[in-house]
Amino acid sequence: MKKILVTVVLGVAALAAAQDAAQPAQGQPSASATQAPVIKDPAEYNAYVGAIGQKDPAAQISGLEAFLTQYPNSIMKVAALQTLMQDYQQANNQQKTIDTAAKLVAADPSNERAMALLAYFDRLKAQSGDPNAKQDLADAKKYGQMGLDGLAKFAKPEGTSDADFQKMKDQMAGIFNAALGLAALSDNDYDTARKDLRAAIDSGPDSQKDFTLVYALTQAYVAPKTPDPKFTPDPVNAIWFNARASVLAPTPPYQLSFEKYAKSLYVKYHGGDDGWADVLALAKANPAQPAGFTIKPAPTPAEQAHNMVVATPPDKMDFATWEFVLSNGKQEDQDAVWNAIKGKPVYMNGTVMKATATEFDIAASSDDIEAKKADITLTFEEKVPLRLIPKEGASLDFQGQPASYTPNPFMMTMEKGLLPKPKVAPKPPVHHKPASQ
Repeated sequence: MKKILVTVVLGVAALAAAQDAAQPAQGQPSASATQAPVIKDPAEYNAYVGAIGQKDPAAQISGLEAFLTQYPNSIMKVAALQTLMQDYQQANNQQKTIDTAAKLVAADPSNERAMALLAYFDRLKAQSGDPNAKQDLADAKKYGQMGLDGLAKFAKPEGTSDADFQKMKDQMAGIFNAALGLAALSDNDYDTARKDLRAAIDSGPDSQKDFTLVYALTQAYVAPKTPDPKFTPDPVNAIWFNARASVLAPTPPYQLSFEKYAKSLYVKYHGGDDGWADVLALAKANPAQPAGFTIKPAPTPAEQAHNMVVATPPDKMDFATWEFVLSNGKQEDQDAVWNAIKGKPVYMNGTVMKATATEFDIAASSDDIEAKKADITLTFEEKVPLRLIPKEGASLDFQGQPASYTPNPFMMTMEKGLLPKPKVAPKPPVHHKPASQ
């Protein structure tokens, strides 16, 4: 991905440089001009023309550096720095490119090309684990905002087609938005990060293939491990961009990891893996998220409760299903279950949480047993003998009649409690001595 993005940045500068070369140098007369050149010092003029006219890139770099050293306040400073920045970039000298771009912005604060290079390289350094990543992101944000603010005033160079100019501006906007989005993500400003990173990715086909941007956007959509009040869940986009990351990931292990994670998000949100293969196929075939893309969420608890009532008669449900419907169902579904079981003797098993002679607190659903939380209060019409009162944590078979319930927290009261009669061990047979003969 680095190669693609560097090519994009290089392309922006190269296109601009080619267009500049087709125009008269700043301060020099055009074909129609009749006035003398702005550079009045012949030595300065000759130094500039001699440097800019070099065909060998290394010789041009050497000549321009010497010119800028000798004439630091020349009227041709901006033009010289712009050409020098391009030369260093073509020579793949990243640090010199950055240094020259910084000098260019200092000399010309509205220079969009230099700001695009600085915003790009600063955010790239931050993403590459640079020890000064925090400062890199701060610089990237500064240049990104400056560049984005000035883009509307960026004049179309003479001789540039409308299509080429729009392409150049789109690429620059993508670079500026990427820098702003990464900085926002670092500050846990999730909404801004989502907006800016999506704008960067949508700026063109090269950005849509940039794994580093898509990966950053997944981080803006996936909930942080430590709850953050500034985070607003967006599961559909979290699923989509993690699926896209699995397509763009640089190695098979990364691809598998992102795909597995995207699927887990899908199953959690949708309630099953049906349809996942279609979502993954879409992500592989579409660099941009299709318009109207959506994923059907899992049924709500109320919908699940209704489906349970439709699927199974109340007298055939287990206690955990009763509890779920009576806690989560709409009133008509609660009534359907409750009217079918109220006052009917129910024989079941549970775990004793607390027991007295007149009342047992019992956990009957597996979840409540595990949580050691009572969900039934069983009352007795007659006191239970002390020897039959179970200990806390004991498994118990019992019978009761549902009498009332509260939905949240769930508790069912059962009356007319009965315990199974204790088994009486048979008496051993009596053996008599045989009669004497």
